[in-house]
Amino acid sequence: MNITKDIRPVTYLKSRAADLLNQINETHRPVIITQNGEPRAVLQDPKSYENMRNAIGLLKLISTGEADIREGRTLPQEDVFDEIESALNENRK
Repeated sequence: MNITKDIRPVTYLKSRAADLLNQINETHRPVIITQNGEPRAVLQDPKSYENMRNAIGLLKLISTGEADIREGRTLPQEDVFDEIESALNENRK
């Protein structure tokens, strides 16, 4: 990947927005927008953004689970299944 192709000044965004959007949607690579030589924003296609958000959500769940394990907040699998089965049986009544 050549990241220099994915860095554009804000003036490029202003004058060639349609071209930039086509590039992003074709390559699925984000583009960094600079202003006065400093990175100011990142443009990304919707599917890649959704995938990133889903990945972050999964990482948060994994992190929470690991913290629970470290703190001893766990139950044996059999107990969890028994609780679920009891709850389901109560809802059927």
